[in-house]
Amino acid sequence: MPLRLESSAFKDGDTIPHRYTCMGEDVSPPLHWGVLPATTKSFVVIVEDPDAPVGTWVHWVMSNIPLDLRGLAEGIPTEDHLPNGAIQGLNDFKRIGYRGPCPPPGKPHRYDFKLYALYTTLTLKPRATRRHVSEACKGHVLTEMSLMGRFGR
Repeated sequence: MPLRLESSAFKDGDTIPHRYTCMGEDVSPPLHWGVLPATTKSFVVIVEDPDAPVGTWVHWVMSNIPLDLRGLAEGIPTEDHLPNGAIQGLNDFKRIGYRGPCPPPGKPHRYDFKLYALYTTLTLKPRATRRHVSEACKGHVLTEMSLMGRFGR
């Protein structure tokens, strides 16, 4: 069975619905994944816009997502610590949690939703940046999956 990251809100390569963008409610979309390597201990989710005018723009950083989860529900709260033990980092808007697509008018941008399966949990504090999370993940990633959506105004 191939390892895949999916959403019931949009398919890979499709337009992200307004609900999950700054043009709508700006809530995180539902994400789900299947069975992963047996040595998986936790997950990391990072969402980025590689087409941003200032370079890659980070929209979401979440680490220490528990092993027993096979997905994330829509509308994850924008809190440092989540009840399930996951912690959220700072996005490039300098805020905690998910901030949806909000590109300038023009050509649609790509939004990469990435899931990393780790064989450890990370020793990071809340509000860690994407750079901090990436550094902490080095040497601990078992597999990586991605889902790409598009959005333009």
